[in-house]
Order: sequence, then C-alpha cells, then structure tokens
Amino acid sequence: QVHLMESGGGSVQAGGSVRLSCEVSGYRGIDYCMGWFRQTSGKEREGLARLYSGDGEVIYGDTVNGRFTVSQDNAKNTVYLQMNSLKPEDTGTYYCATRRRWCLPGRLEPTDYDTWGQGTPVIVSS
Repeated sequence: QVHLMESGGGSVQAGGSVRLSCEVSGYRGIDYCMGWFRQTSGKEREGLARLYSGDGEVIYGDTVNGRFTVSQDNAKNTVYLQMNSLKPEDTGTYYCATRRRWCLPGRLEPTDYDTWGQGTPVIVSS
C-alpha cells in the first residue's frame, strides 16, 4: 500500500523560506508522478508543481513564478518542496500526492492523483 508522509510546515514571516518533505513508501521500485498542491482559504486546490520519479523531471505551475523548487532524494524516498520569498497569500495547507507510473502530459490537476499526504499547514505572516 502506498503511503505519503508530509512534514515541514509551520509559521514564517513574509520573505522567509520553508521546506516541505514528502516521504514515499509502497511503490516497491515502480516509478510515480508526484504533485504538490495547496489549498488556501476559499479557493480550490491549486497545483504548484509535479515531479516524475523516474528521471526527476519537474514542471511548475504558473503561480510558482520561480519561488518554489522541487527535488528528490532517492536514497530517502523523499521529495522536497523548497519555498522561498514567501508571501501572506501563500498561507494554506500544502499536500503532496502521487499517481502510479507516468505524469500526464500538460496536466497538474488534483483529480489525476490517487494517493494523498495528510497535508501540512504553512502560515505566512506579514
């Protein structure tokens, strides 16, 4: 059974940085696509970036604008979301999610993913 364990959320002042981690277990050598999403107050869940574990390719959503970086540590089965220059509007709950095998071309939609982490809150104060 696939399981995702998130960590790293918390409170930070505007302009600061936070690194989120998502530890993956259960794929047993099968590649996966991981998406990072966030849910802010009153808005639908928003796609931030996705990574394909097979080659580490990352695609970013339009709202990231160069502030966020996704990377993976294969030895630790962990994917990271590094967020810099945070703004109060980045406040929300952040999720990692995976789908087996491939990333779907050109898509960063929550409905494409079938396993979700528990979510971790990030609060950015002005």
